[in-house]
Amino acid sequence: MGEMKWYVLRTAGGKEKKAKEYLEKEIDRNKLNDTVGQVLVPVKKEIVTKNGKRKTVDKLLYPGYVLIQAELTAMLENIIRNNVPGMSGFLTEKRTTSGTQFERVPVPIREEEAQRILGVQDENIDSAAETVVDYAVGDSIRITDGPFADFTGTVDEILQDRSKLKVIVVIFGRKTQLELNFTQVTKE
Repeated sequence: MGEMKWYVLRTAGGKEKKAKEYLEKEIDRNKLNDTVGQVLVPVKKEIVTKNGKRKTVDKLLYPGYVLIQAELTAMLENIIRNNVPGMSGFLTEKRTTSGTQFERVPVPIREEEAQRILGVQDENIDSAAETVVDYAVGDSIRITDGPFADFTGTVDEILQDRSKLKVIVVIFGRKTQLELNFTQVTKE
């Protein structure tokens, strides 16, 4: 048995996870599990706040690409190139000539690069999701929850580490600063 190396595969945009599933099914169907270490779609967890609701989403680190750790055989290469919908082959290829014909040869990525990508992936799994805020200082917002519901105001400061906003609201004719959670407001 040879050494397993990491290869980058090109996929149709937005089809990375489906292509990974199809590839894994083809690997199982053709009993190639002993030649494949893992198939990976690198993602990063983020918390997105939209319309006052927070949710955790997976954001692709490399849109349009899937990574595979494998001992590349002719059968596996054929499956990747021809049998997986949404997958268009290898990212790094060199062309060799044999007489008048060109042959495409997949080139693995460097081990240091693979470790860097895997390190980023592991770091994202271990760390808490990052909050993505769709508010900016000066934005007009409406309070949706709490004692000041239905008041309107202006974002004065964003406290991203605490998932809060400082908002200026006019109450009884006076400007008052309130500290609100991202989930308590929505853009106006």
